[in-house]
Amino acid sequence: MEKIKVGVNGFGVIGKRVADAVQLQDDMDLVGICDVVTDWRIKIAVRKEYPVYAFDSNFQQQMIDNKIEIKGTLADLIKVSDIIVDCTPKKIAAQNIELYKKAGLKFIVQGGEKHETTGHSFSAENNYLTALGLNSTRVVSCNTTSIVRTLTALKKAGLLIKARGTLLRRASDPWESHINGIINTLVPEKDIPSHQGPDAQTVDPELDVLTVAVKVPETLSHLHYWNVQLAKKATNEEVLEAFGTSGRIAFINYSDGLTANNTVKELMLALNRPYGDMYEVAIWQDMLKVVNDELFYAYLVDNQAIVVPETIDAIRALTGIEKSAENSMRKTNESLGIKQGRFI
Repeated sequence: MEKIKVGVNGFGVIGKRVADAVQLQDDMDLVGICDVVTDWRIKIAVRKEYPVYAFDSNFQQQMIDNKIEIKGTLADLIKVSDIIVDCTPKKIAAQNIELYKKAGLKFIVQGGEKHETTGHSFSAENNYLTALGLNSTRVVSCNTTSIVRTLTALKKAGLLIKARGTLLRRASDPWESHINGIINTLVPEKDIPSHQGPDAQTVDPELDVLTVAVKVPETLSHLHYWNVQLAKKATNEEVLEAFGTSGRIAFINYSDGLTANNTVKELMLALNRPYGDMYEVAIWQDMLKVVNDELFYAYLVDNQAIVVPETIDAIRALTGIEKSAENSMRKTNESLGIKQGRFI
């Protein structure tokens, strides 16, 4: 089978991870990455021998001046790609899509863009089949991905009525915390519900979900607290069994010393994960509690990594190279070393 030619526009926090993940797939070829920077970030792409493209002729000249070997511009990358994964900063992708549409090219944008940008929002375990053969989709944000992933597991088990969540959001991506971090304060998101709940409903309109969010002074991950009304009285074991049906939910325990997000980050590094990434939703197994028909639980979300496997699956769905959601997720999970059950 001929491999799908994938171009990645934007080699930042998400783009570099998507590019690395594409390289691990046996049904995809990374034909190039595109960016506007000339600093250490693009030099990493050169060191990895990824074909490098500049956004336009102006940035092309800047790269040449900085002795960065490039193949051409975004227009050239579009010509050699079957699909573009746009990982550029928020609102930039929306400006690029006319280029992709004009070329008749399939494309994926990330969760910083509005649902209306593509008209379809993607989460592999929930709606893979609805993306088959589409021209474009939007992989929802890190927090929204975790919400849809966990609530879908409860929904499939016939346990879910409604869910209410509080999100403690990291202040910025770690690499730019010296620029956009906050310190000695908490910043509540003004609107209730916060945007993540309605965003989850762009994937699954049937979800009765409401979220509130607070920005906190750390950068390692997001922390979620959830209160779910169940469809019946249940036990902890029944709920854990439901979560265990997801191939992208894993359990952590206080009793293992995993008592905070920094300890879980250390675990990922100890497991030799690239960048210390955690693709799974990490639910505290020994914190989870059911009281009659109410469920209480908490989990961590790696804001830099959780959308990467979803993006790989979205590539397969749009291009139609894999019609089965289960097969695509199995391939992706195996290639990235994603765990099911417990990490240790």
